[in-house]
Amino acid sequence: MKYLVKASLLFFMSILFLSCDNDDGMADNQNQCNYEGLTFDDGSTQTLIPEAQLQTELFPNNGGPGVAAVEVYETSNPGNIWLLTDAVTLNAVGPGTLGINGTNYAVTVTCQRAGTAVGDEFRFDVVTVGGLEGELCVVIDAVIP
Repeated sequence: MKYLVKASLLFFMSILFLSCDNDDGMADNQNQCNYEGLTFDDGSTQTLIPEAQLQTELFPNNGGPGVAAVEVYETSNPGNIWLLTDAVTLNAVGPGTLGINGTNYAVTVTCQRAGTAVGDEFRFDVVTVGGLEGELCVVIDAVIP
């Protein structure tokens, strides 16, 4: 019993000290992205696309007055890589669709940084149904009423 208590205590202490939360207010990238663009790993291939090759469009009234959505797509091949979501306010969590190389993933999107004007930054954490995760750190290129 004594061994079990010590092992449990060591386990919980290691979780406490080794856990990393990028949005806890203390992380290095709290005010800037680690990688500006798209990072996504589908289990076999890691996709990295710099922000300069992505177009980010905010539609403030996409789903009706005041119901916004964001579309991000690769400028050189718009149908190849794209994300569409309405999780566009800080800490919003909602559904989205991520298209990569002809495969569409149903995703859950968490908005970790939000903007409303051209030049503002969005940061999204994107998780697929299968648990694969990606991150988008992009700057709004256009606001389309």
